[in-house]
Order: sequence, then C-alpha cells, then structure tokens
Amino acid sequence: MVERIDAGARAARAHATAARHADPRIDDLGLEAARHADRLLAEAIARGTTRWSTYLAPLPDGLRDEGLPGLRAVALRARAAYGPKDSVRDVLPPELTEPFLDAIDRLIRELNRARA
Repeated sequence: MVERIDAGARAARAHATAARHADPRIDDLGLEAARHADRLLAEAIARGTTRWSTYLAPLPDGLRDEGLPGLRAVALRARAAYGPKDSVRDVLPPELTEPFLDAIDRLIRELNRARA
C-alpha cells in the first residue's frame, strides 16, 4: 500500500516538473531568478546576516528545480522578503536586491498568465 502511495507521489511530482519545462518562458524566468538568488545568498553569507542567509538558502534551488505549484510557492516566499516592516533591502545592497525583485515579479506575472 505504501509503495502505491509513493509511486503516485513520484508521478505527481514528475508531472509538475514536466509542466514547468513545457513552458520555456517560465523555466527561463525561474532560472534567471535563481541566479539572482544565488548572488543575494552569497552576499548575505559574506555579511554574516544569519537571518537572511537562512531565509534565502532554499530559494535558489527551489527556483531552479520546483514544478509549477512549488515554483509559485517559492516565488511568493521570495517576494515576501520585501516586506514593509522587515525587508532584505534593509540589509543587502540595492544592486543585488532590486534585480532579484524584478526577476521575481516577472516570474510571478508569467505564472499568473499561465494559470489564467
């Protein structure tokens, strides 16, 4: 019984991943955002900002590897780093934070178009 559930879960994950790569625009935007996330994470680590290093750590791989449902969740988590009270902008330089924000916003817009 457990094997059937695991097989079903694997099949669902494979389908979600395949769907992402079926839309090259979304895949390209996810990869672009991942490159910016890598730079942000490296800078957060270099500055010793543990809170932001921990927050940003899962984003690059998620932006590279997640299927469509997971990619949307990762993108929204990345966007949440720019909160009104607590923002990654307060700690990291704008030459890194602004391109990442632009990439995330473009990705979210494309995900919304694909969803509609």
